[in-house]
Amino acid sequence: MKKHIVREEAEKVKDAGETFDITDTELPHKETWKNHGTTTYFVDDDFCLVREKRYPLDHKHGKYRFKDLVSSVAAWQDFKGTHPLSSKGLSPEDLFFFDTETTGLGGGVGNTIFLLGHGRIDGDEVVVTQHFLPQPGSEIPLYHSFLKKVDYNTLVTYNGKAFDWPQVKTRHTLIKDHVPKLPAFGHFDLYHGSRRLFKHKMESVKLINVERKVLEFERVDDVPGYLAPMIYFDFIERRDPEGILRVMQHNELDILSLITLYTHLTFQLLEVSESSTEQETFEAGRWLEYTGNGDMAKQRFEHIVNDRGDQHHESIHHLAFRYKKEKDFDKAAQLWEGIGSDCPFRIKVIALEELAKIYEHKMKDYDKALEKCGELEGLIMNEVEMQDGSKAQKLKQLYTRIHRVSLKIQRKKLT
Repeated sequence: MKKHIVREEAEKVKDAGETFDITDTELPHKETWKNHGTTTYFVDDDFCLVREKRYPLDHKHGKYRFKDLVSSVAAWQDFKGTHPLSSKGLSPEDLFFFDTETTGLGGGVGNTIFLLGHGRIDGDEVVVTQHFLPQPGSEIPLYHSFLKKVDYNTLVTYNGKAFDWPQVKTRHTLIKDHVPKLPAFGHFDLYHGSRRLFKHKMESVKLINVERKVLEFERVDDVPGYLAPMIYFDFIERRDPEGILRVMQHNELDILSLITLYTHLTFQLLEVSESSTEQETFEAGRWLEYTGNGDMAKQRFEHIVNDRGDQHHESIHHLAFRYKKEKDFDKAAQLWEGIGSDCPFRIKVIALEELAKIYEHKMKDYDKALEKCGELEGLIMNEVEMQDGSKAQKLKQLYTRIHRVSLKIQRKKLT
């Protein structure tokens, strides 16, 4: 009975959810899996595959080294405001860079996650860990291995709020009685940050485009993400890991790019780096303004205006509004008056409206207010691309102002 006793003891160990050498399974191509750093994770008689890869913090991915992530988190510690990407109060080890690969792009229970990948800083290394579903139906060991030691504070994803994490929650619901609970996470979704800062330079802010045009990282012989479901189904049929290992490489690069992208976005927002383009500085200022960090936004706009004078109309326009909000109407009027003739129509209209308001209500210079109303009337009348309905509405509001200002001028002359 000695063989049976040994076998029962081994099964009890596997029941505990431990990691074993890949050779403990009947999976084909064991040596290939093993050579790629893959082990097995057992729950009862079922298992998933776990692959781990480590990088030194000095490793460069795109324009940054991973140790720059440490600097970016440190920079947030002195941040006085609130921002959706702020890691104030966190350490670099708290950030959990996360990405999945699924059998389809839709949501719901019909879409299965077959690869859960995440990266984090561990000491002087970045550790990328991937949990792979070797066959449909083995989601209990997949999620058990993923959730057993998840103790991080903040997810960092790319469109993960809309896709990755909701999909994890959907699949978890089906097996929640057999695996640990989902942890409570904060969430940094870098997709939204990329849209804010980079949409001016690219039609699509897919991660691969951001890598190439912003992070200075070019993938070589990469498997496109849309092919991942087909490659996974081919693996299920033939059990050959060649294709799926390339999908895992694709997922790994996604995770590493999240680290670099978070670093870059932080550097732009907090001006840690001097490599920001003028437009990125403006977009960072506008994002800071939107999130209630008006003083920091003002600094960004002033930086651009001081460097470019009257050449960056958007920065002048936003800076003028900052001065108006601070009740510094002289500076606001000076900026709006200085907007050049090549300024876009939209900004010209708002600038003339604001000048008319300031001269009428704040400076009591009714002649100047009427002059700006006249300039605005000519601008609207000569704009051929403006729709008749909106033009009529704009002129109606303008004539109301002209009438009111004219009456004030008359009363002033009588006194």
